[in-house]
Amino acid sequence: MGGGCNVDDQEFASALTLVLVGKTGNGKSATGNSILGTKSFQSRRSSSGVTIKSEWKTTKMQDGRVVNVIDTPGLFDISADPGFIWNEIVSCIHMARDGIHAVLVVFSICNRFSEEERAVICGLVDLFGNKIYDYMIIVFTCGDELDEDGKSLDEFLSGCSEQLKEVLCLCGNRCVLFDNRSKDEAKKLSQVHELLSQVNMVLDKNGGKPYSSEIFAMFKKEFAENESLTLNDKQLKPLIELLESKFIEIELKLKKLLEEEQAARLKAEMKAIEVKKKCEENVQGMKEQLDEATEALKHWRCSIM
Repeated sequence: MGGGCNVDDQEFASALTLVLVGKTGNGKSATGNSILGTKSFQSRRSSSGVTIKSEWKTTKMQDGRVVNVIDTPGLFDISADPGFIWNEIVSCIHMARDGIHAVLVVFSICNRFSEEERAVICGLVDLFGNKIYDYMIIVFTCGDELDEDGKSLDEFLSGCSEQLKEVLCLCGNRCVLFDNRSKDEAKKLSQVHELLSQVNMVLDKNGGKPYSSEIFAMFKKEFAENESLTLNDKQLKPLIELLESKFIEIELKLKKLLEEEQAARLKAEMKAIEVKKKCEENVQGMKEQLDEATEALKHWRCSIM
């Protein structure tokens, strides 16, 4: 598995294009580096996110296949600035305008599957349609944590939430485990090989054709007719406005999802407080009854004597 290399237009057209998406901090950039075999994307453990814009890197695998990897910031992070997000979505579509062969949705096994995680899936489906499920592969990071616990991925998945199981089902149960911190070369090669096997499954399912859509086709047409176009050109304004309006709808939906989760979490916390209070009252009541019984026993013994 080689590092990055320059490829000509003919090679690029026949290359595999993989897009990394997921919540900030889940290890997208580290996963991209593992696939490439080089430290091409800036990566470190951080909850605030290291990737600030979409980036495209390429490598040639041992079998000669060219693989393009697009790393993205948290495209569907609810707390991010909407203008920044939709601009990055446009940039990502621009990079992958010839189509996407697989969407790698990155989750960390260290984090629970929350509404923010679900928002990534919902955002992708709302933007690209249900067909995108046929191109999704779930990548679980922090495989070293499972190793330390002596657990396999199957054991982890057997105890995961119903929501995550539903997502996996919709993705055809395509998933892989990555340990991006491993120094074991054989292990690193093995997990990339497993990922590419999953990519091959996606290719077989979709007849070898990359995912595309009307928006992708429109971008491809514009750039084919004018190779000097940039994302700031007025000619692309209608396309960008279309994406912007679509993202506004997605943003409202994702905010609603987050609000519902926060409300449900608050309700659960209030319920827990009520239960705790009731338990404390019951314990206090039992303690008082015990004290009364003890006092009554003392009086009974005194009366006998």
